[in-house]
Amino acid sequence: MTVTPTPRARTHAAEIVREYGPFDGADRIHGVTHDGRNVWAATGAALVAFDPASGEPTRTLACAGDAGTAFDGKYLYQIAEARIDKIDPATGQVLATIPAPGQGGDSGLAWAEGSLWVGQYRERKIHQIDPETGKLIRTIESNRFVTGVTWVEGELWHGTWEGDESDIRRIDPHSGAVLDRVQMPAGVGVSGLESDGAGLFYCGGGPSGKVRAVRRPKAVVA
Repeated sequence: MTVTPTPRARTHAAEIVREYGPFDGADRIHGVTHDGRNVWAATGAALVAFDPASGEPTRTLACAGDAGTAFDGKYLYQIAEARIDKIDPATGQVLATIPAPGQGGDSGLAWAEGSLWVGQYRERKIHQIDPETGKLIRTIESNRFVTGVTWVEGELWHGTWEGDESDIRRIDPHSGAVLDRVQMPAGVGVSGLESDGAGLFYCGGGPSGKVRAVRRPKAVVA
């Protein structure tokens, strides 16, 4: 039987393109998502949308959110304690609620392939769940604490944050093997994580109250 070796992860120094915030009344960033125009940041008591070109806030919704945020093309999803709320971005109304798989130990949140993908911080896991029922579909193991989660162009990325060390890593969605690591500067952490669908990640900065735009490494063409 031929055994395929695990590829060695490429390591990149983070290229921080821009910083946003802190925003008025918000001293912490949890989840982050992107709706194609605005970046949304969960600050605990509110969801703040801002224009990534100008950095100016455009909307604020009074929605609880202490972990990941996602957008499915129409609705926002927000982790609040042990639940995930489905939110109308036009009104801030909570339309539905499902249980979060980590029962309060959840971190990142992403939408892809008709599913929600939920990071479980200290358990070092990413769960794929049904967005209607919360039913667990599958689990991917990581070897670091998982913060934000995002999919872009078929690639699964997640943030890590342990002590003063934080990175953004691309993992194999089947094996969990680390393929790329984007190393953040010492003391700069990644809480929420989202891609703009192109060349940037938007990274929540936890207690810094900032969101940082970080360049996504170019894929290796075989």
